[in-house]
Amino acid sequence: MVRRIDVSGAGGVRLAAWEFTDPPKPRGGAGSCGPGVLLLHGLMGRAAHWAETARWLSTRHRAVALDQRGHGRSEKPVEGPFGRGAYVEDAAAAVEQLGLAPVTLIGHAMGALTAWQLAAHRPDLVRALVICDMRASALGAASQREWAEWFGSWPVPFATLADVRKWFGEDDPVLERPNPSRGEFFAEIMAERSDGWRPVFSRRQMLKARETWVHDAHWEELAHVECPTLVVRGLDGELGRAEAQEMVRVLPQGEYAEVVDAGHLVHYDQPDGWRRVVEPFLSAALPA
Repeated sequence: MVRRIDVSGAGGVRLAAWEFTDPPKPRGGAGSCGPGVLLLHGLMGRAAHWAETARWLSTRHRAVALDQRGHGRSEKPVEGPFGRGAYVEDAAAAVEQLGLAPVTLIGHAMGALTAWQLAAHRPDLVRALVICDMRASALGAASQREWAEWFGSWPVPFATLADVRKWFGEDDPVLERPNPSRGEFFAEIMAERSDGWRPVFSRRQMLKARETWVHDAHWEELAHVECPTLVVRGLDGELGRAEAQEMVRVLPQGEYAEVVDAGHLVHYDQPDGWRRVVEPFLSAALPA
């Protein structure tokens, strides 16, 4: 079962949060649903991408996934703001309004950056953190230009969802080899319009959001994360092993894990491997 809860984010932006209640099993007395966990997707993602993770989490935790501003079923304000501050304030608002504190934050890519920035600035709200395949180093202007060109290459509208899966899983020029799970990932962020299937987000807004963090390094904020933190990378992901291990060194309570046969979409590529590295960390960080 999934329940939608609307949250008021920074500037009153309406955000859709999704609570996964399979079952949950009460812990610690009547009405208790276990420690709160907030799942934050990456750029272009949506809360539904966390469904499998949230369901196994919900047996011991109160698991909530958030559609971040500009994504999923949340509001997409035409002019934003889409800066880092807005995303961090949104996440804090979700934690406070849903009564999740002290929360465990699990973030993928941009969502991981939001998570560690919140942990650095509001340590009172966060008890543990999982960072999935997000770099702390600046990516630079060239990376932003490449993304703009990539967005421009999308053959939208797609006639069918099968075409979406094929293009993103097989035909996209940036792919080195076929990746069916990537095709499924992108199929979940499409909606049918009168002329075919298009993304549920604005590509212009995605670039605007990305522009606010790709030019900066984020090591200093990482060093201010006081809670236990697990850094997870896919063996073929965007976060290299050396940088991931340096992130662990910088973190006051950092741990490292990698998932074999996984790319950037670690939790989507290899859900079983993802669970095998995350579940023991949570059990140690959140003792019963």
